[in-house]
Amino acid sequence: MYKFDYQYTDIYNLSNSPAMADIYHNFTINTPADKVFEAISRSEGLDKWWTKSSTVNPVKNGIYSLDFGPGYNWKAIVTEYLKDKLFELKMSEADADWLGTKIGFSLTNNESKTAVGFYHTGWPQENEHYKISSYCWAMYLRILKRYLEYGELVPYEKRLQV
Repeated sequence: MYKFDYQYTDIYNLSNSPAMADIYHNFTINTPADKVFEAISRSEGLDKWWTKSSTVNPVKNGIYSLDFGPGYNWKAIVTEYLKDKLFELKMSEADADWLGTKIGFSLTNNESKTAVGFYHTGWPQENEHYKISSYCWAMYLRILKRYLEYGELVPYEKRLQV
């Protein structure tokens, strides 16, 4: 079991935040952290496991355009960028439930493996969209893991069916 260098409480003072719904997933990818960081922060990686297409500026305060198909062209701002360690986006144009939420990855490298702490915080409530998104994140993160470990590619339209 890995100990994460960056705890969620390091990023947010959760004890003083208002009650909101949050999503967390912790898992290991049998790939070095630099490869994981590229896959979560660059178009070449994001488009292989999450987005249909994307345009990114991978620096702090950089703008990300995330295309999920017609009517779902969302934008985000990079709020945390510590190469190979921490990456976070704040959704600036998105569905109402996602607007203002933060999606992040805390990475801890251990030789050829990476402990990943994923979070999607700031949901306004635990509604049906939150529950579906929590499930979808698990599916997408599995695709990320399989892509990095085995080179598996899943067409965008089939990603939630695998």
